[in-house]
Amino acid sequence: MIVQIIKRLVVTLCLLSAMLTASGCGLKDSLAGMLGVKCHADVDWVDFLMLNGIMYTANIEGTKDVSQGMQGEKVGEVSYMLDEHACTDHKNKNGDAAYLPIGTAIYAMNGYKPSYRVMANGKVYEARSNPNAKTIGDLWDIDGKIAKVSLESGTDGSPIGDFTPEASAVFAKDLPRLTLVGNDSIRKDNKPEYGIFLRVHLQDGTSFRMVFYENANAFTAGAYGTEAMKTAIVSERTRIKKAAGLM
Repeated sequence: MIVQIIKRLVVTLCLLSAMLTASGCGLKDSLAGMLGVKCHADVDWVDFLMLNGIMYTANIEGTKDVSQGMQGEKVGEVSYMLDEHACTDHKNKNGDAAYLPIGTAIYAMNGYKPSYRVMANGKVYEARSNPNAKTIGDLWDIDGKIAKVSLESGTDGSPIGDFTPEASAVFAKDLPRLTLVGNDSIRKDNKPEYGIFLRVHLQDGTSFRMVFYENANAFTAGAYGTEAMKTAIVSERTRIKKAAGLM
């Protein structure tokens, strides 16, 4: 009887809190966890999976043409799906996935180290963080695999134009060697600014997006760029936008 009363109190507090603050269900999650009540948090999770301490996120837009023939050997499987099961205070662990059902097989992707790319349920997942990675090249297996770089619209992500082969070569040479310092460190030491949207095209036809911040000379991957990269990016942005009639 007492437990039922407490459960009703939890729901009532959540409803009252939701009227006052957007974090109302966070209160419910915390109290529910303390009381052993099942959590029903409505969370919009990032599409991720975690394996061997590495956090991977889905790259759907840049890997549309990936076929099952690029799927390698099995390297793991999903042991817990967060969607409709996890509370907001869930601590991610190996085998977790946001939207992949329990038992979903995780495969290596041919042509890449599994520490960079894996495949699951027909989608490609790329490493977002790796506690053992010291450089971009440690995090992403892209050294010698970049075909070109292009500029995208910061408004809708549409392509604007390609870098010259020379500028792409500068980018491709320096990117894997950049030291990872983390986005938190970059945000702490630099003022907010609008980014330059880039797409990095790999030799197998897949790609991924990066955002470059000119004043900070930094990338969203959590690394500072070289002066040669900054010069190439800024000059190519100007050239491409002028050619497209955007300047």
